[in-house]
Amino acid sequence: MSRVKTSRAGWLFVLLAIFCLGEAPSGLEHQQPADLGPFFAKRQVTIAVTDSGLGGLSIMAEAAARLKEAKIFEKADFVFFNALFSNESGYNSLKTRAEKTTVFDSALESLEKNYRPDLILIGCNTLSVLYPETFFSTRTKIPVVGIVDAGVAMSLKALLTNPAASLILFGTETTIGEGEHKRKLMEAGIPEKRIIAQACPELAGYIENGYQSDETGLLIESAVEEALAKLTDPKVPIYAGLVCTHYGYSLSLWNKAFEERGRQLLGILNPNSRMLDFLFESGDKNRARTTKMSARVVSMVEIAENKRKSLAGWLDKVSPEVASALTKYELKPNLFKWQDPRRGSKRMSLRACPGQARR
Repeated sequence: MSRVKTSRAGWLFVLLAIFCLGEAPSGLEHQQPADLGPFFAKRQVTIAVTDSGLGGLSIMAEAAARLKEAKIFEKADFVFFNALFSNESGYNSLKTRAEKTTVFDSALESLEKNYRPDLILIGCNTLSVLYPETFFSTRTKIPVVGIVDAGVAMSLKALLTNPAASLILFGTETTIGEGEHKRKLMEAGIPEKRIIAQACPELAGYIENGYQSDETGLLIESAVEEALAKLTDPKVPIYAGLVCTHYGYSLSLWNKAFEERGRQLLGILNPNSRMLDFLFESGDKNRARTTKMSARVVSMVEIAENKRKSLAGWLDKVSPEVASALTKYELKPNLFKWQDPRRGSKRMSLRACPGQARR
């Protein structure tokens, strides 16, 4: 099994466990493959992180830092596989779900063929939602972990801990439009009126160009102001859920935006770290004397120098290896195939993937 889907019954079990134990049971706080035994049996591993941009680099940096400290493996090689196919348009610009799914499917096939990872982390909410409908998901034997369930579990625990609170979910247009986080929270018993969904068009791109810039701050302030206007009770306590991996780079700007509007947050829920916890629950810490670490970043689109400098400054505080890999990224124009409908490219046929008719 390459993935698991948490059923309605599963989420109700999480709900009951949080009430009885005060926290979600281990293994259900995040999406996790059914069997990681073969992965942890290895002494040397290759871990791939993929995203439709550069937000997932923060996940790779933390994974590298935590594995170096945990000393589970003798050697850990990290590969960041940028699944963005064009700097002129991203997944949000593709018109149909079938197009989005097929392009991501092509990226995953290339990732497996060229880099042979032992584990794939999908550091992107949009792509995590699309993953179960890819052909790749039906046949790969590589364990694959997405970020959505980690965010849902964090939100669920917070809302159950504070029954009077509301949650504002901030994400890309595709992630908010899919409504996966909201749907799972409602299946777990959270009333719809307690969940506000706020799309933030273009914010991820602005964060890549300058995660602390004035322009990024203005976009965040605009999103916060629009979201607060949707609350029926202006005094209700609130959590801010960041369901785009880019948004964690700008935590100080999120806090500032709420504070300037006189709103004290109960907390900012950022699942980037939580999705990695399963790696450190095996009991294999200190199995190796040291962990030799390497990192590389591969992309079929150019990563502008200003983006590399901006994000490398943030990443260097967590993992110098990942920061260095970003500054020295590998440009591979033919990394995977895709079709540009505007140019009538025939580089890729948009075949139907299993499950695309669902939802």
